[in-house]
Amino acid sequence: MLTQPDGTSGGATQKRIEGRSLGRIAWIRLKRDKVAMAGGLVVLLLIVLAMLSQPIQWMFGLDPDALHQDLIDPSLATPVGSFGGISWEHPLGVEPKFGRDIATRILEGSWVSLLVAFGSTVVSVFIGSVLGVIAGYYGGWADTVISRMMDTFLAFPLLLFAISISAALQGGAFGLEGLPLHISVLIFVIGFFSWPYIGRIVRGQTLSLREREFVDAARSLGARGPFIVFRELLPNLMAPILVYSTLLIPTNILFEASLSFLGVGIQPPQASWGGMLSSAVAYYKVDPMFMVVPGMAIFVTVLAFNLLGDGLRDALDPKSSR
Repeated sequence: MLTQPDGTSGGATQKRIEGRSLGRIAWIRLKRDKVAMAGGLVVLLLIVLAMLSQPIQWMFGLDPDALHQDLIDPSLATPVGSFGGISWEHPLGVEPKFGRDIATRILEGSWVSLLVAFGSTVVSVFIGSVLGVIAGYYGGWADTVISRMMDTFLAFPLLLFAISISAALQGGAFGLEGLPLHISVLIFVIGFFSWPYIGRIVRGQTLSLREREFVDAARSLGARGPFIVFRELLPNLMAPILVYSTLLIPTNILFEASLSFLGVGIQPPQASWGGMLSSAVAYYKVDPMFMVVPGMAIFVTVLAFNLLGDGLRDALDPKSSR
């Protein structure tokens, strides 16, 4: 903290000048971006709803798998009434054929979508960051091997390969404790095939950082490669990693919804937005509300994360004029 004389009292008093950290400067810039803040509020609301989805269902006695066959027209297999059978008890209507409450399944689907998106992002960020910083710092054969691995993964037709792997692993004994098998499979499949994108970003940033003075100072003090990689380089790479992670989450939400829509993602009766869209395809001519509700849930969630990610990128950019 610096001080300077206050001219109004002949220099008798001192005016305090407070320094700002990079994090504080980024927060001030982010607060000025009203669009990003709006996206952040929507993201926060979605996360809170997803985390409280199970307690909310328990508190109000809701069951996303409960069947309300009395609300279904047996001749058409569609809900009785207009707009998908909207009522006070079912504010978003019920699903055709089974009569499950759409609002409850949207709430349950938010937990599933965000769990898969965040989990797969953690997997891809961990693998990509570690391999990217190793390739960028050590260079040589390590850089060659890791870079060729990135090229190989990027050459795969990701959607087709993920469909094959997901379908093959659905019947195995592989899974995370406490999670259904199909959710565990999706987290690892999406995360495992997404790491080269962030790996390239981290590698490029590391190539410029490894020639900086703080790295030379660490070497002169006797620090070895692993210490420099994990204690010096990775902390300075947190800004681009954070920005890319925020932009990767909506991509993974769309990817999970696509796999569920095709029938190789989240398996019924587990609620998922992509699965709800897939079930609604056969009834969209009868009542488009069955497609509008899960489609809008995906649209709003992806848009909010993208707006927040763009705002974070501008806020953490030292060249930004905001």
